[in-house]
Amino acid sequence: MIDKKKLKKLFPNLTEEMEKGASKVHIDKYRRHADQEDHLTTRRWAGYSPEAVDFIRRCESEEQAEEIISYLERRGKITAESASELRKRLREEGLEGFGGKKVSDFYNREG
Repeated sequence: MIDKKKLKKLFPNLTEEMEKGASKVHIDKYRRHADQEDHLTTRRWAGYSPEAVDFIRRCESEEQAEEIISYLERRGKITAESASELRKRLREEGLEGFGGKKVSDFYNREG
């Protein structure tokens, strides 16, 4: 626990406000900056965990997709059977077989 003297030294303005008594602050407006995430979009994807196909859809080449599949298999995120199915699909259909390419801010753009 911190003593009052140390608190006053560390946080003089806060201590002064506390001693005077709390005052309410009313916020009339909220300004959203362009670089802030839209909270509604963020909520839509809250708790979503990307799957192998989500990662593959970001790849620039089939070689990158193969690396992703191998990595996920090594890490135990997908089974050997799933990895084999993904590789077969990649060989037969190419990257297009997994859907359109996802851009880097895909989850912020989708609303």
